[in-house]
Amino acid sequence: MAKASSWETRIGRRIRLHDLHAFATVIQSGSISKAAVKLGVTQSAISQMVADLEATLGVRLLDRSARGAASTVFGEVLLRRGRAALDELRHGVEEISFLCDQTTGQVRVGCPESISSAVLPPIANLFFRQHPSAVLDVDHVNLGQLSPLLDRKIDLVIARGGRGFGGQEIPDEVDVRTLFEDELVVAAGPNSRWFNRRKIELADIVHERWILTEPGIWNHLVVAEAFAAHGLEMPNVSMRTLSVHMRTQLIATGDFITTLPRSVLRLYAERFSLKALPVDLPARPWPVSIITLKHRSLSPIVQRFIRCAEDVANGMDARPRSRKSS
Repeated sequence: MAKASSWETRIGRRIRLHDLHAFATVIQSGSISKAAVKLGVTQSAISQMVADLEATLGVRLLDRSARGAASTVFGEVLLRRGRAALDELRHGVEEISFLCDQTTGQVRVGCPESISSAVLPPIANLFFRQHPSAVLDVDHVNLGQLSPLLDRKIDLVIARGGRGFGGQEIPDEVDVRTLFEDELVVAAGPNSRWFNRRKIELADIVHERWILTEPGIWNHLVVAEAFAAHGLEMPNVSMRTLSVHMRTQLIATGDFITTLPRSVLRLYAERFSLKALPVDLPARPWPVSIITLKHRSLSPIVQRFIRCAEDVANGMDARPRSRKSS
C-alpha cells in the first residue's frame, strides 16, 4: 500500500474525482452494471476506474460475486473519506453559485411526518419568500434513523427530541440545536361529546375511542404514564398510527380522541374545528430540534434555511404550562 510520503507523486496526482464518484455509485447500486446505467457509461469504463483506484492504492476495494459488488474493509474507508471530499466539493460549487445569485441553492431536509405536516410548512413559506428560486428537498426520516444525515445524503434533520432522538442516544458526530419546546395535548373534534366540556378527568374518557401511536413511541408513553398515575388501565384504542393526517381527519369527522403535539393542533385547529381538551398530562419536555453533522461545512443557503427555522420557531414555543399535581 502507498505510504504517506508518496502522496504527491503516487496518489495526489492520480486519484480522480470521477473515479471516486464511480466507485461510490457502484457501492450504492450494488453492482457495476447498475452503476454503469446510472452514470451513462459502459461497464468496462466503470471496471477500469475501480481498477485504477485499486492499482493506485495497492489494495482490493471491491469483492465481486454473482450477487453483485460489495466494498472491502479498504473500500469502506475510501467510501467514507471520499464521500466527505465529494460533499465538500459540492458545497463549494453551491457556495460559488450562491455568491453569484443569493436567491438560488438546494436544501435537503429529513423529518418525520409530524414535523413535515405542521412545523415545516411555515418555515418553508418564510424561506421561499426570501429565496424564491431555491429548491427544498424533503425526505421522510423515521424516528431514530439518522443514517441519511451521517451519509451526507441530506443537510439536516428536524425532529422531536434532544439527545434522546427517537428513544435512542444519537451519535457524537452530530450537533443538536433546540428550536422550540412543544408539548402533547389531548384533542377531539366537534362530533365528540367532550368537545365543549370545561373540565375532564382521565377517568371520564378512559372508555372513549382513542387513536394512539404504537407502544414505545413518545406520546404513547406519556398517555400510559398519565393513566397509570391515576391508577387507571390504558384507554380503549381503536387505531394505532403515527400518521398525523389520519388522526386529524378522523377526530374531525368522528367521535374519536387522540393526542397531538400542540404545534400540530395549532395548524389544524381552525381548519378542522379541533380543540385541545382540558385534560392534564404529565409535563415532560418535548423539544423540536435541528440536527446537523459536526465538522461539515453547510452551504450559505442551508444556513439561511436554518435562520428561517429559528425565526419561525420563536413564535411556536409551546412550553408546558404549570399543571396541578396528580
